[in-house]
Amino acid sequence: MTVSTIDTGYLDGKLLVAMPSMGDPRFKKAVILLCAHSESGAMGILLNRSLDALSFDDLLEQLEIPKADSSSQINIHFGGPVDTERGFVVHSTDLMYETTLAISDDMALTATVDMLKTIAQGSGPESRFLALGYSGWGPGQLEQEIQENGWLVVDPDTEIVFGSALDTKWEVAINKLGVDPSLLFGDIGHA
Repeated sequence: MTVSTIDTGYLDGKLLVAMPSMGDPRFKKAVILLCAHSESGAMGILLNRSLDALSFDDLLEQLEIPKADSSSQINIHFGGPVDTERGFVVHSTDLMYETTLAISDDMALTATVDMLKTIAQGSGPESRFLALGYSGWGPGQLEQEIQENGWLVVDPDTEIVFGSALDTKWEVAINKLGVDPSLLFGDIGHA
């Protein structure tokens, strides 16, 4: 069970949706699942950037993990520009390890090879994807970026998080707010 963001004031489990005025090209039309947010900073995984240069089979071969089931696959995403050699499996909570971080009641994050081994054997959580790298913010940095209209905060749903249509996740997330993306401007609220 996770603590509600209403109780803590933090945004664990929420989606960050980049405003059209986002200055950093790495985050243009980005949708990020916030996995951890506290006074120490924030950590999230990009949901709409694939990593086409590496297949699951190639990764298993590099890690010397045997693959028992030829149908076992997992999508690989670019999770963000920080620590791009490190892997994170974002998954449903039907399989949890002691080291798994619960993001919400139905989403979790595991950063151990054990999860990859389980998936390679043909089991594992029902919904899942692998991200290499993550997006990170120092203390107060994310709050400042939100205040400066860099990000919108949206409630997550499993289709946005685990859906395979990466090209439409930004629009779907914006539409959850009932907003026409063409009406968004980055300088609203600035004097």
